[in-house]
Amino acid sequence: MKQKIACITGSSRGIGKAIALCFAQDGYDVVLNCRNSISQMEQLKSEIETTYSVRCMGICADVSVPEQAAHMFQSIASEFGEIDVLVSNAGISFFGLISDMTPLEWQNVINTNLSSAFYCCKEIIPSMVAKKSGRILMISSIWGSCGASYEAAYSAAKGGLNTFTKALAKELAPSHIPVNAIACGVIDTEMNAHLTAEEMQALIDEIPACRLGTPEEVGQLALLLSKAPEYLTGQIITMDGGLL
Repeated sequence: MKQKIACITGSSRGIGKAIALCFAQDGYDVVLNCRNSISQMEQLKSEIETTYSVRCMGICADVSVPEQAAHMFQSIASEFGEIDVLVSNAGISFFGLISDMTPLEWQNVINTNLSSAFYCCKEIIPSMVAKKSGRILMISSIWGSCGASYEAAYSAAKGGLNTFTKALAKELAPSHIPVNAIACGVIDTEMNAHLTAEEMQALIDEIPACRLGTPEEVGQLALLLSKAPEYLTGQIITMDGGLL
């Protein structure tokens, strides 16, 4: 049987890294991707190849740029073959007042968090449709549902990602390709580094689970969704410790 291949964008650290490790542990060949953190990606690649009996490929590409996304998937196809699972995880945040945000900063957040998902899906959908098989998973955020103060662009991008997920799921359901999203709550990653200790504690106090989520928990859920029944599609699954 053909070895299954999972591609996780933005997977050099944080949630993406945890997802990659979960899929590797489950026996998937893994494609890693980063924009800037090449050394971290190479360390993870070495860890996966050393620890698990799977192939691992690392590609430095900015998936918010359509030409780079296209080239990345061409490289994957020539070296590994067709992708079975795409996890669109690449994302950045901007913390500050919308009035202080430049148009370029806005566009960067939208392109990285939302447009990159379109560019990646556009590349892998034809092969999935041809074989009537595949899984697509978006890593979203609870702020895409309710909005977050000082994170208007991020909230807008994740809200767009949620509706993109639902629309794409309807488009691909006849081809037996489930499309879902995980709406993460506050996960313990570098994305929260801008918060002071007092701000972080105040946030934790609002979470019924009384703690932050871990990247490993998101990774475990991502792997479960890759094995979920095909009829589960178009869903935005919230993982937030009961915050919303």
